[in-house]
Amino acid sequence: MTCLGFVGLGRMGAAMAPRLLGDGRDLVVWNRSADRAAPVVAAGATLAATPADVARSAGVVFSMIRDDDAAAEVYEGRHGFLSAPLEGRLFVEMSTLRPATIARLDAALRGRGAALVDAPVSGTVGPARDGRLLALVGARPADLARARPFLDRLCRRIVHAGPVGHGALLKLVVNLPLGVYWQALAEALALGRAGGLEYTAMLDALQDSSAALAVLGLKRPAILGDTQAPAFDLASMQKDLLYILETGSASGVPMPATAAALGTYAAASANGLGAEDSVAIVRFLAEKMTRQA
Repeated sequence: MTCLGFVGLGRMGAAMAPRLLGDGRDLVVWNRSADRAAPVVAAGATLAATPADVARSAGVVFSMIRDDDAAAEVYEGRHGFLSAPLEGRLFVEMSTLRPATIARLDAALRGRGAALVDAPVSGTVGPARDGRLLALVGARPADLARARPFLDRLCRRIVHAGPVGHGALLKLVVNLPLGVYWQALAEALALGRAGGLEYTAMLDALQDSSAALAVLGLKRPAILGDTQAPAFDLASMQKDLLYILETGSASGVPMPATAAALGTYAAASANGLGAEDSVAIVRFLAEKMTRQA
């Protein structure tokens, strides 16, 4: 029976990792802050001291980490994956990283006899807990076949976009419209507020129109100021938009709308909203623009 590993037990990882327990399978986990691992350890996982220890123990290792800097530490750091024997190991990277970073990690792992499945996901904590994520995968077919039984525990659907790196690129493609949508919604609400419309009236109309994304209803409480736990924090969206702009620049693709949205997320983060839900940008920008009107 394959021993699995899971590295990164933040909001998403903590929801995902317990789904890999069961069927008599061992699960070895690691998180930078060990206390975040306590719930999954209580459910039956074993806590490792380092990412390298996870790689030594597990044949298939999943990771769900914040950004490229965290990936560099987990893979290439002093006690990272690449410091362990890796022959025959399979790594399933589910974080949102730059495609160039995925390419670098893939080359390093291949050089050590291991394989990488690039599988970032679309979805937040609720779908992660229920195994209803959408996996956006870049992988060699044989590697995806090896990972699929475990990805099926985490995801409602797997989209195989192509070779390694295409999953990371597709994730940026998926996240771009959402990030820009909140910017556009903020401008729309600012326009209405400047003329005396109330937020609730505007959101009622928008939600019942062709201008609404499916997620708008779910995000409406947060837009109106509900302090519920963020499903996807503003700082993470800021990071993703930065990666999108950098990737677009490297490909020669101009992205003026994305650049404008990134500027707003950066300003909101500088005003202390980075840990709030990403839709905090809506009220932030709408109220800022209304004050300036």
